[in-house]
Amino acid sequence: MSINRVTLQKPSPLSNESTGIMTRSDGRRPDQLRPVTIEPNVMKYAEGSALISIGHTRVLCAATLEERVPGWMKGKGLGWVSAEYAMLPRATHERTQRESSKGRIGGRTHEIQRIIGRALRAVTDTAKLGERTLWIDCDVLQADGGTRTASVTGAFVALALALAKSFQPTDARRWPLSGMVAATSVGIVNGIPMLDLAYDEDSKAHTDMNVFMTDAGRFVEIQGTAEAAPFDRAELDALLALADNGVRELFRSQRAVLAACGVDIGAHAG
Repeated sequence: MSINRVTLQKPSPLSNESTGIMTRSDGRRPDQLRPVTIEPNVMKYAEGSALISIGHTRVLCAATLEERVPGWMKGKGLGWVSAEYAMLPRATHERTQRESSKGRIGGRTHEIQRIIGRALRAVTDTAKLGERTLWIDCDVLQADGGTRTASVTGAFVALALALAKSFQPTDARRWPLSGMVAATSVGIVNGIPMLDLAYDEDSKAHTDMNVFMTDAGRFVEIQGTAEAAPFDRAELDALLALADNGVRELFRSQRAVLAACGVDIGAHAG
């Protein structure tokens, strides 16, 4: 099986205004993503798949295209995109019990599944998809912060690869994707706005935010919380500017890996 791997090993500082000279525990500037690697087509049977690594966070994303829709959508001529998310027991520092063994899915998992589905549906024309369902499975192999944002970013690649098996990306009239979607985290740590928080930063951030965006510059969702003192509008604007630049860097990685697989979506996305 041939794998085209796209890696951004040492990302250069993003091109917004300087956020200071402070470096982080891993040597990054405050406005830098962690190293990003996307390996496409890593699963033999899935219509589309991608293993995304952002720093030490690793998520396996698989897309399955079914020729049917949920019962409540039958006869409408529209398709659907749904997602499932799970974390392996030793993805974290200590073993966590599988949710399947508990007999129920936790609230955090429900929340993440819903945002993955919403993010992908935001750039999918369900009328062009027809009465088909795209199932997206995101399994966290290793967690070091940003698993939900990595899941969305990797899931989009898996989704596009799966669609390319049934649709022609160069046929804008039938290609179901209307754009691209990716996500990253930002936060205020020790008074400094930072991009793409690793776990050690996320755990002590005064403000923590996840930003999900399309390549048209529109927001699918913003999840922001003040863990200590409330943040003001200037801090919010600074965090959104960091996120915008970071997500655009992720779009470049997504485009590169898809182009290496012969799926050139640049002309029709965004």
